Amino acid sequence: MTVALTIAFVPGVSPAKWVRVWRERFPDAELGLLPIGPDDVDQALTGEADMAFARMPVGTHLNAIPLWTETAVVAMPKDSPLADRDTVTDADLDEVHVVDAGPVPADVSGALDLVEANVGVVVLPQSLFRAASRKDLVARPLEGAAGTRIALVWRDADASDTTEEFIGVVRGRTANSSRNTADRPGGTTSADDDGSRGARGGSGGGGARSGGGGKATAKQASGGKAGGKGARKPRGSGRPGTQRLGNGKPKRGSKGNR
Repeated sequence: MTVALTIAFVPGVSPAKWVRVWRERFPDAELGLLPIGPDDVDQALTGEADMAFARMPVGTHLNAIPLWTETAVVAMPKDSPLADRDTVTDADLDEVHVVDAGPVPADVSGALDLVEANVGVVVLPQSLFRAASRKDLVARPLEGAAGTRIALVWRDADASDTTEEFIGVVRGRTANSSRNTADRPGGTTSADDDGSRGARGGSGGGGARSGGGGKATAKQASGGKAGGKGARKPRGSGRPGTQRLGNGKPKRGSKGNR
């Protein structure tokens, strides 16, 4: 079966729920999955992947839809004095040795090895702590920490009807929803309502509004060339291989035949 789309994802992010929806909605369009390292987003997108789930910030050359914020936690041994508390404060951290203050350790496994050796504590996203599955360690939320933001990112060169379909799946759009209405500049989706509009690179939540009420790209907002990621491509105008089948199902992704 031809792979319609390849989705990369960084450690701690599981695409399973969106994969299930995609396979139910487009059983004839295979979705490829590519686990990558935290610093391999650009390499994956210039290679095999069409889109990626990554932690912000990402490069300003990428389109980004911020999705959710991960809780920052402090990993510690079960017998640590801090383990009896519901949350940990910055003042508490002043009283212990902090192996890595986060928000994401460069070497999560190595940092947690030091915690297990009772060298100190580590600050990291809760999802990464859970994925590590260290039975001798516990984690407590860090009060006042901003947390880390997960976003769906892609390049302009890889935008296609198929990537639009996947965006719809991630945003919770139903199979009967009209993309023509939901994605038309100035149109509204549930993701738009909670501030998760497409945005360039590292800036936080939503994209800027244009004067006419539609979405504005980062280039438009800064007075640059219009027609970037905020502008929806007409049907059939994508790169070769992005046309849709007669039954409305995506044919294949912008990376071409797999």
